[in-house]
Amino acid sequence: MTTVLTANKREKGSRSSLTQLRQNGAIPGVVYGYQMEPTTITVDARAFAKILATFGNKSVFHLDMDGRQINAVLTEVQRCALKGNVKHVDFKTINMSEELEVDIPVTVVGHAAGVADGGFLLQPNREVRIKVKPTEIPESIEVDVTNLAIGTSLYVGDIRQQFSLDILQEDDYTLVTITPPAAENEQEDDTVDDTPEVIEATGQNTAEPRE
Repeated sequence: MTTVLTANKREKGSRSSLTQLRQNGAIPGVVYGYQMEPTTITVDARAFAKILATFGNKSVFHLDMDGRQINAVLTEVQRCALKGNVKHVDFKTINMSEELEVDIPVTVVGHAAGVADGGFLLQPNREVRIKVKPTEIPESIEVDVTNLAIGTSLYVGDIRQQFSLDILQEDDYTLVTITPPAAENEQEDDTVDDTPEVIEATGQNTAEPRE
């Protein structure tokens, strides 16, 4: 997965100047890393949004800077908390011949047997970190949950041998779990009214006071 994005150098500016850049359709950012001094840049907001929608944020970007193409990966995307639009991006240049660590999504495939029996599928961890060459970064890894019954889970140790990737999490890192359908109801049953039983003594109904 590779893509090209034009990056224009810019001078460091004030908050107002950055706001002006965004209003003009640009996203301020910085690029740093392998054989690269930290350099402030801007990228076109529409072009960046289109690339994210098409390739995702795990791609290797070819940043075109002054006619020079630089290989880089996204390390941070800052968004506006209210509008969700991108405010700032960080790129890290990489050596294409060396492995790097990257987080990739875990995609669930199949219909779990436990869900068919009324259970609920939960994904406590939706990404795994892998060590891989930049040209071999997958969009995601797929895990088959067909045989998962109620009360069982799928761990990294269960899938490690299925992929030629170096997954960095421990074997007990949970990916998927199937919970019982009545788990919440059973919990409610355990917390029913525990008022002490009223007993009859000396002709009157009394209850022992709680401590």
